[in-house]
Amino acid sequence: MWYAIISEDHKGSLNKRIAARPEHIARLKEMVEQGRILIAGPHPAIDSSEPGPAGFTGSLVIVDFDSLEEAKIWANADPYISAGVCKNMTVKPFNLVLP
Repeated sequence: MWYAIISEDHKGSLNKRIAARPEHIARLKEMVEQGRILIAGPHPAIDSSEPGPAGFTGSLVIVDFDSLEEAKIWANADPYISAGVCKNMTVKPFNLVLP
């Protein structure tokens, strides 16, 4: 089943995000190779795909797992959590309707 992982960043955490990004992206790429990522990306803090110093307010990942518990375990092991980027993370089931 698909699960939406919605994270909210701490204000002022852009430098921490940049430092942890390579490890974060490596984990996501592993899931892409397994065909388990539907979409993934950050939420810019301003109306721009390149927000510069404004940074990001969080991220969205939609990923395939066998259970909500497995999705939560994987989400909570994200490098952005241990680096202090994420203030809050929600994991919930997601039903793909379109396209």
